[in-house]
Formats: sequence, structure tokens, C-alpha cells
Amino acid sequence: MSRIGAFADDDVASWVLKSPQLGGALANFSRAVYSENRLPLRTRELARAVIANENECIVCVNTRDADGPAAGVDEELYDHATEWRTWSGYSDQERLAAEFAYRFATDHKGLRDDEDFWTRINEHFSEELLADLALSCALWVGMGRVLRTLDIGQACKLTLPSRA
Repeated sequence: MSRIGAFADDDVASWVLKSPQLGGALANFSRAVYSENRLPLRTRELARAVIANENECIVCVNTRDADGPAAGVDEELYDHATEWRTWSGYSDQERLAAEFAYRFATDHKGLRDDEDFWTRINEHFSEELLADLALSCALWVGMGRVLRTLDIGQACKLTLPSRA
């Protein structure tokens, strides 16, 4: 049951009306992350799934992208997200995005100071893609923790709208 209002367990959006200005800005940021992101969809979705699992946010874990199947995002990508270090089905870029996401969510200071990591990730990501990854992770860590902490929408299974 929601900690701020009597919202249904499958209502993931109405709570933002408690703060319309900030909620509207957050909706615009979220829309940009999903519609303007330059990351390959598999890379983006794996990073998102890693954070969703780390946040223990059920709605985030259950979210899928409408364009996913056409972009090669299948259930295996999500099923193995907690095995990002070892599962052979991920590319080097996907695995590095997963590592970034995991460490962003769990040890941002260690990530910041890990020169070996930055050497490795710069082999697979431009500065522009790294900016998109970092900003996306900021949304996912923050919103996932808000939704989980306030117990909002934890019975939801969302499909992100198609980019087309």
C-alpha cells in the first residue's frame, strides 16, 4: 500500500500529482530518457534491469520496452540481468553498461576512482553515450528507489511506448 495516498497497487503515476511541478519535470526527464536516448536498446535495457534488480523495485523489474523484440531485446536479456558479469549472451558494451549501472547504484565513489574501469568503458562508449548512460542511471536509481520506498505501483507491469 502506498505510503503517500490511497493509490491502487497498480497505479504508478497518480502520486506525482502530490507535487505537480516536480512531477511534470520528472515526467519530461523520463520521456527524454526513453525517447531521446542514443544508447542501443539492448544496452539501455540491460543497464535499467540491473538497477531495477538492485533497487528491488518490482514495477521496474517488470517493465519492458515496446520496441524491445524488434531490437533483439528478449526475455533472456532480463532473465540474466543479475548475472551480467558472467552470462555469455551480453556484448562487451552491454556488460560494461551493466557494470556502470551496478556500481553507480552501489558504489559511486569506487566507480569514480576506478581508472581501469574508465579505460575499459572508453573503448566501447563515446562521451555522448556515457552522458546518456549516466543520466539514464540517475533517473532509474532515483525513481526506482522512490517507487520502492513509497511502495507505489509495485503490482504494475509497464510497457514503455514505442519510439516511432
